[in-house]
Amino acid sequence: MAKTARSRTNLAEQLVETAKERGVRIAVAESLTGGLLVDTLVGIPGASRVVSGGVVAYDTYLKHSLLGVDFTLLREQGPVHGEVARQMAAGVRFACSVPGEDDLEPADIGIATTGVAGPDPDPQTKQSAGTVWLGVSDASGTEAVRLSLKGDRAAIRNETVIAALELVLGRLT
Repeated sequence: MAKTARSRTNLAEQLVETAKERGVRIAVAESLTGGLLVDTLVGIPGASRVVSGGVVAYDTYLKHSLLGVDFTLLREQGPVHGEVARQMAAGVRFACSVPGEDDLEPADIGIATTGVAGPDPDPQTKQSAGTVWLGVSDASGTEAVRLSLKGDRAAIRNETVIAALELVLGRLT
């Protein structure tokens, strides 16, 4: 089967190569993708030069305890929220810090996924399957991007990973 431009593997290869060229380290925080994004990245030879690590914070409380997402935000808005994605992306940069010259240095880019893969709506907020937020954070700032995806659970997770890879590639180019 031939790779398309939007295949996970093709995009991950492009991202790893671009990050190597720019000397950029990437950290990944995942909820609905459950490790699929970091798995896609580390499947590429040379990924160890650019991937600092990943945190799967599937349980809502772990978003707070491991990534520093505001607990009140999680309690009041739930895990499927743009600000949650932003805070996850910013938090994972520090959670996956590496030794620098004088102290720990955060990853250059943090990427986060949170949303509803389905088939059922989010139990806390009742948001429908396919509601997804991506967060991306680097020294220039942090943003969240909302996706409305269709398909079954596997398709939603796959499309989320593709969109996350495209988002980081866009940030680097």
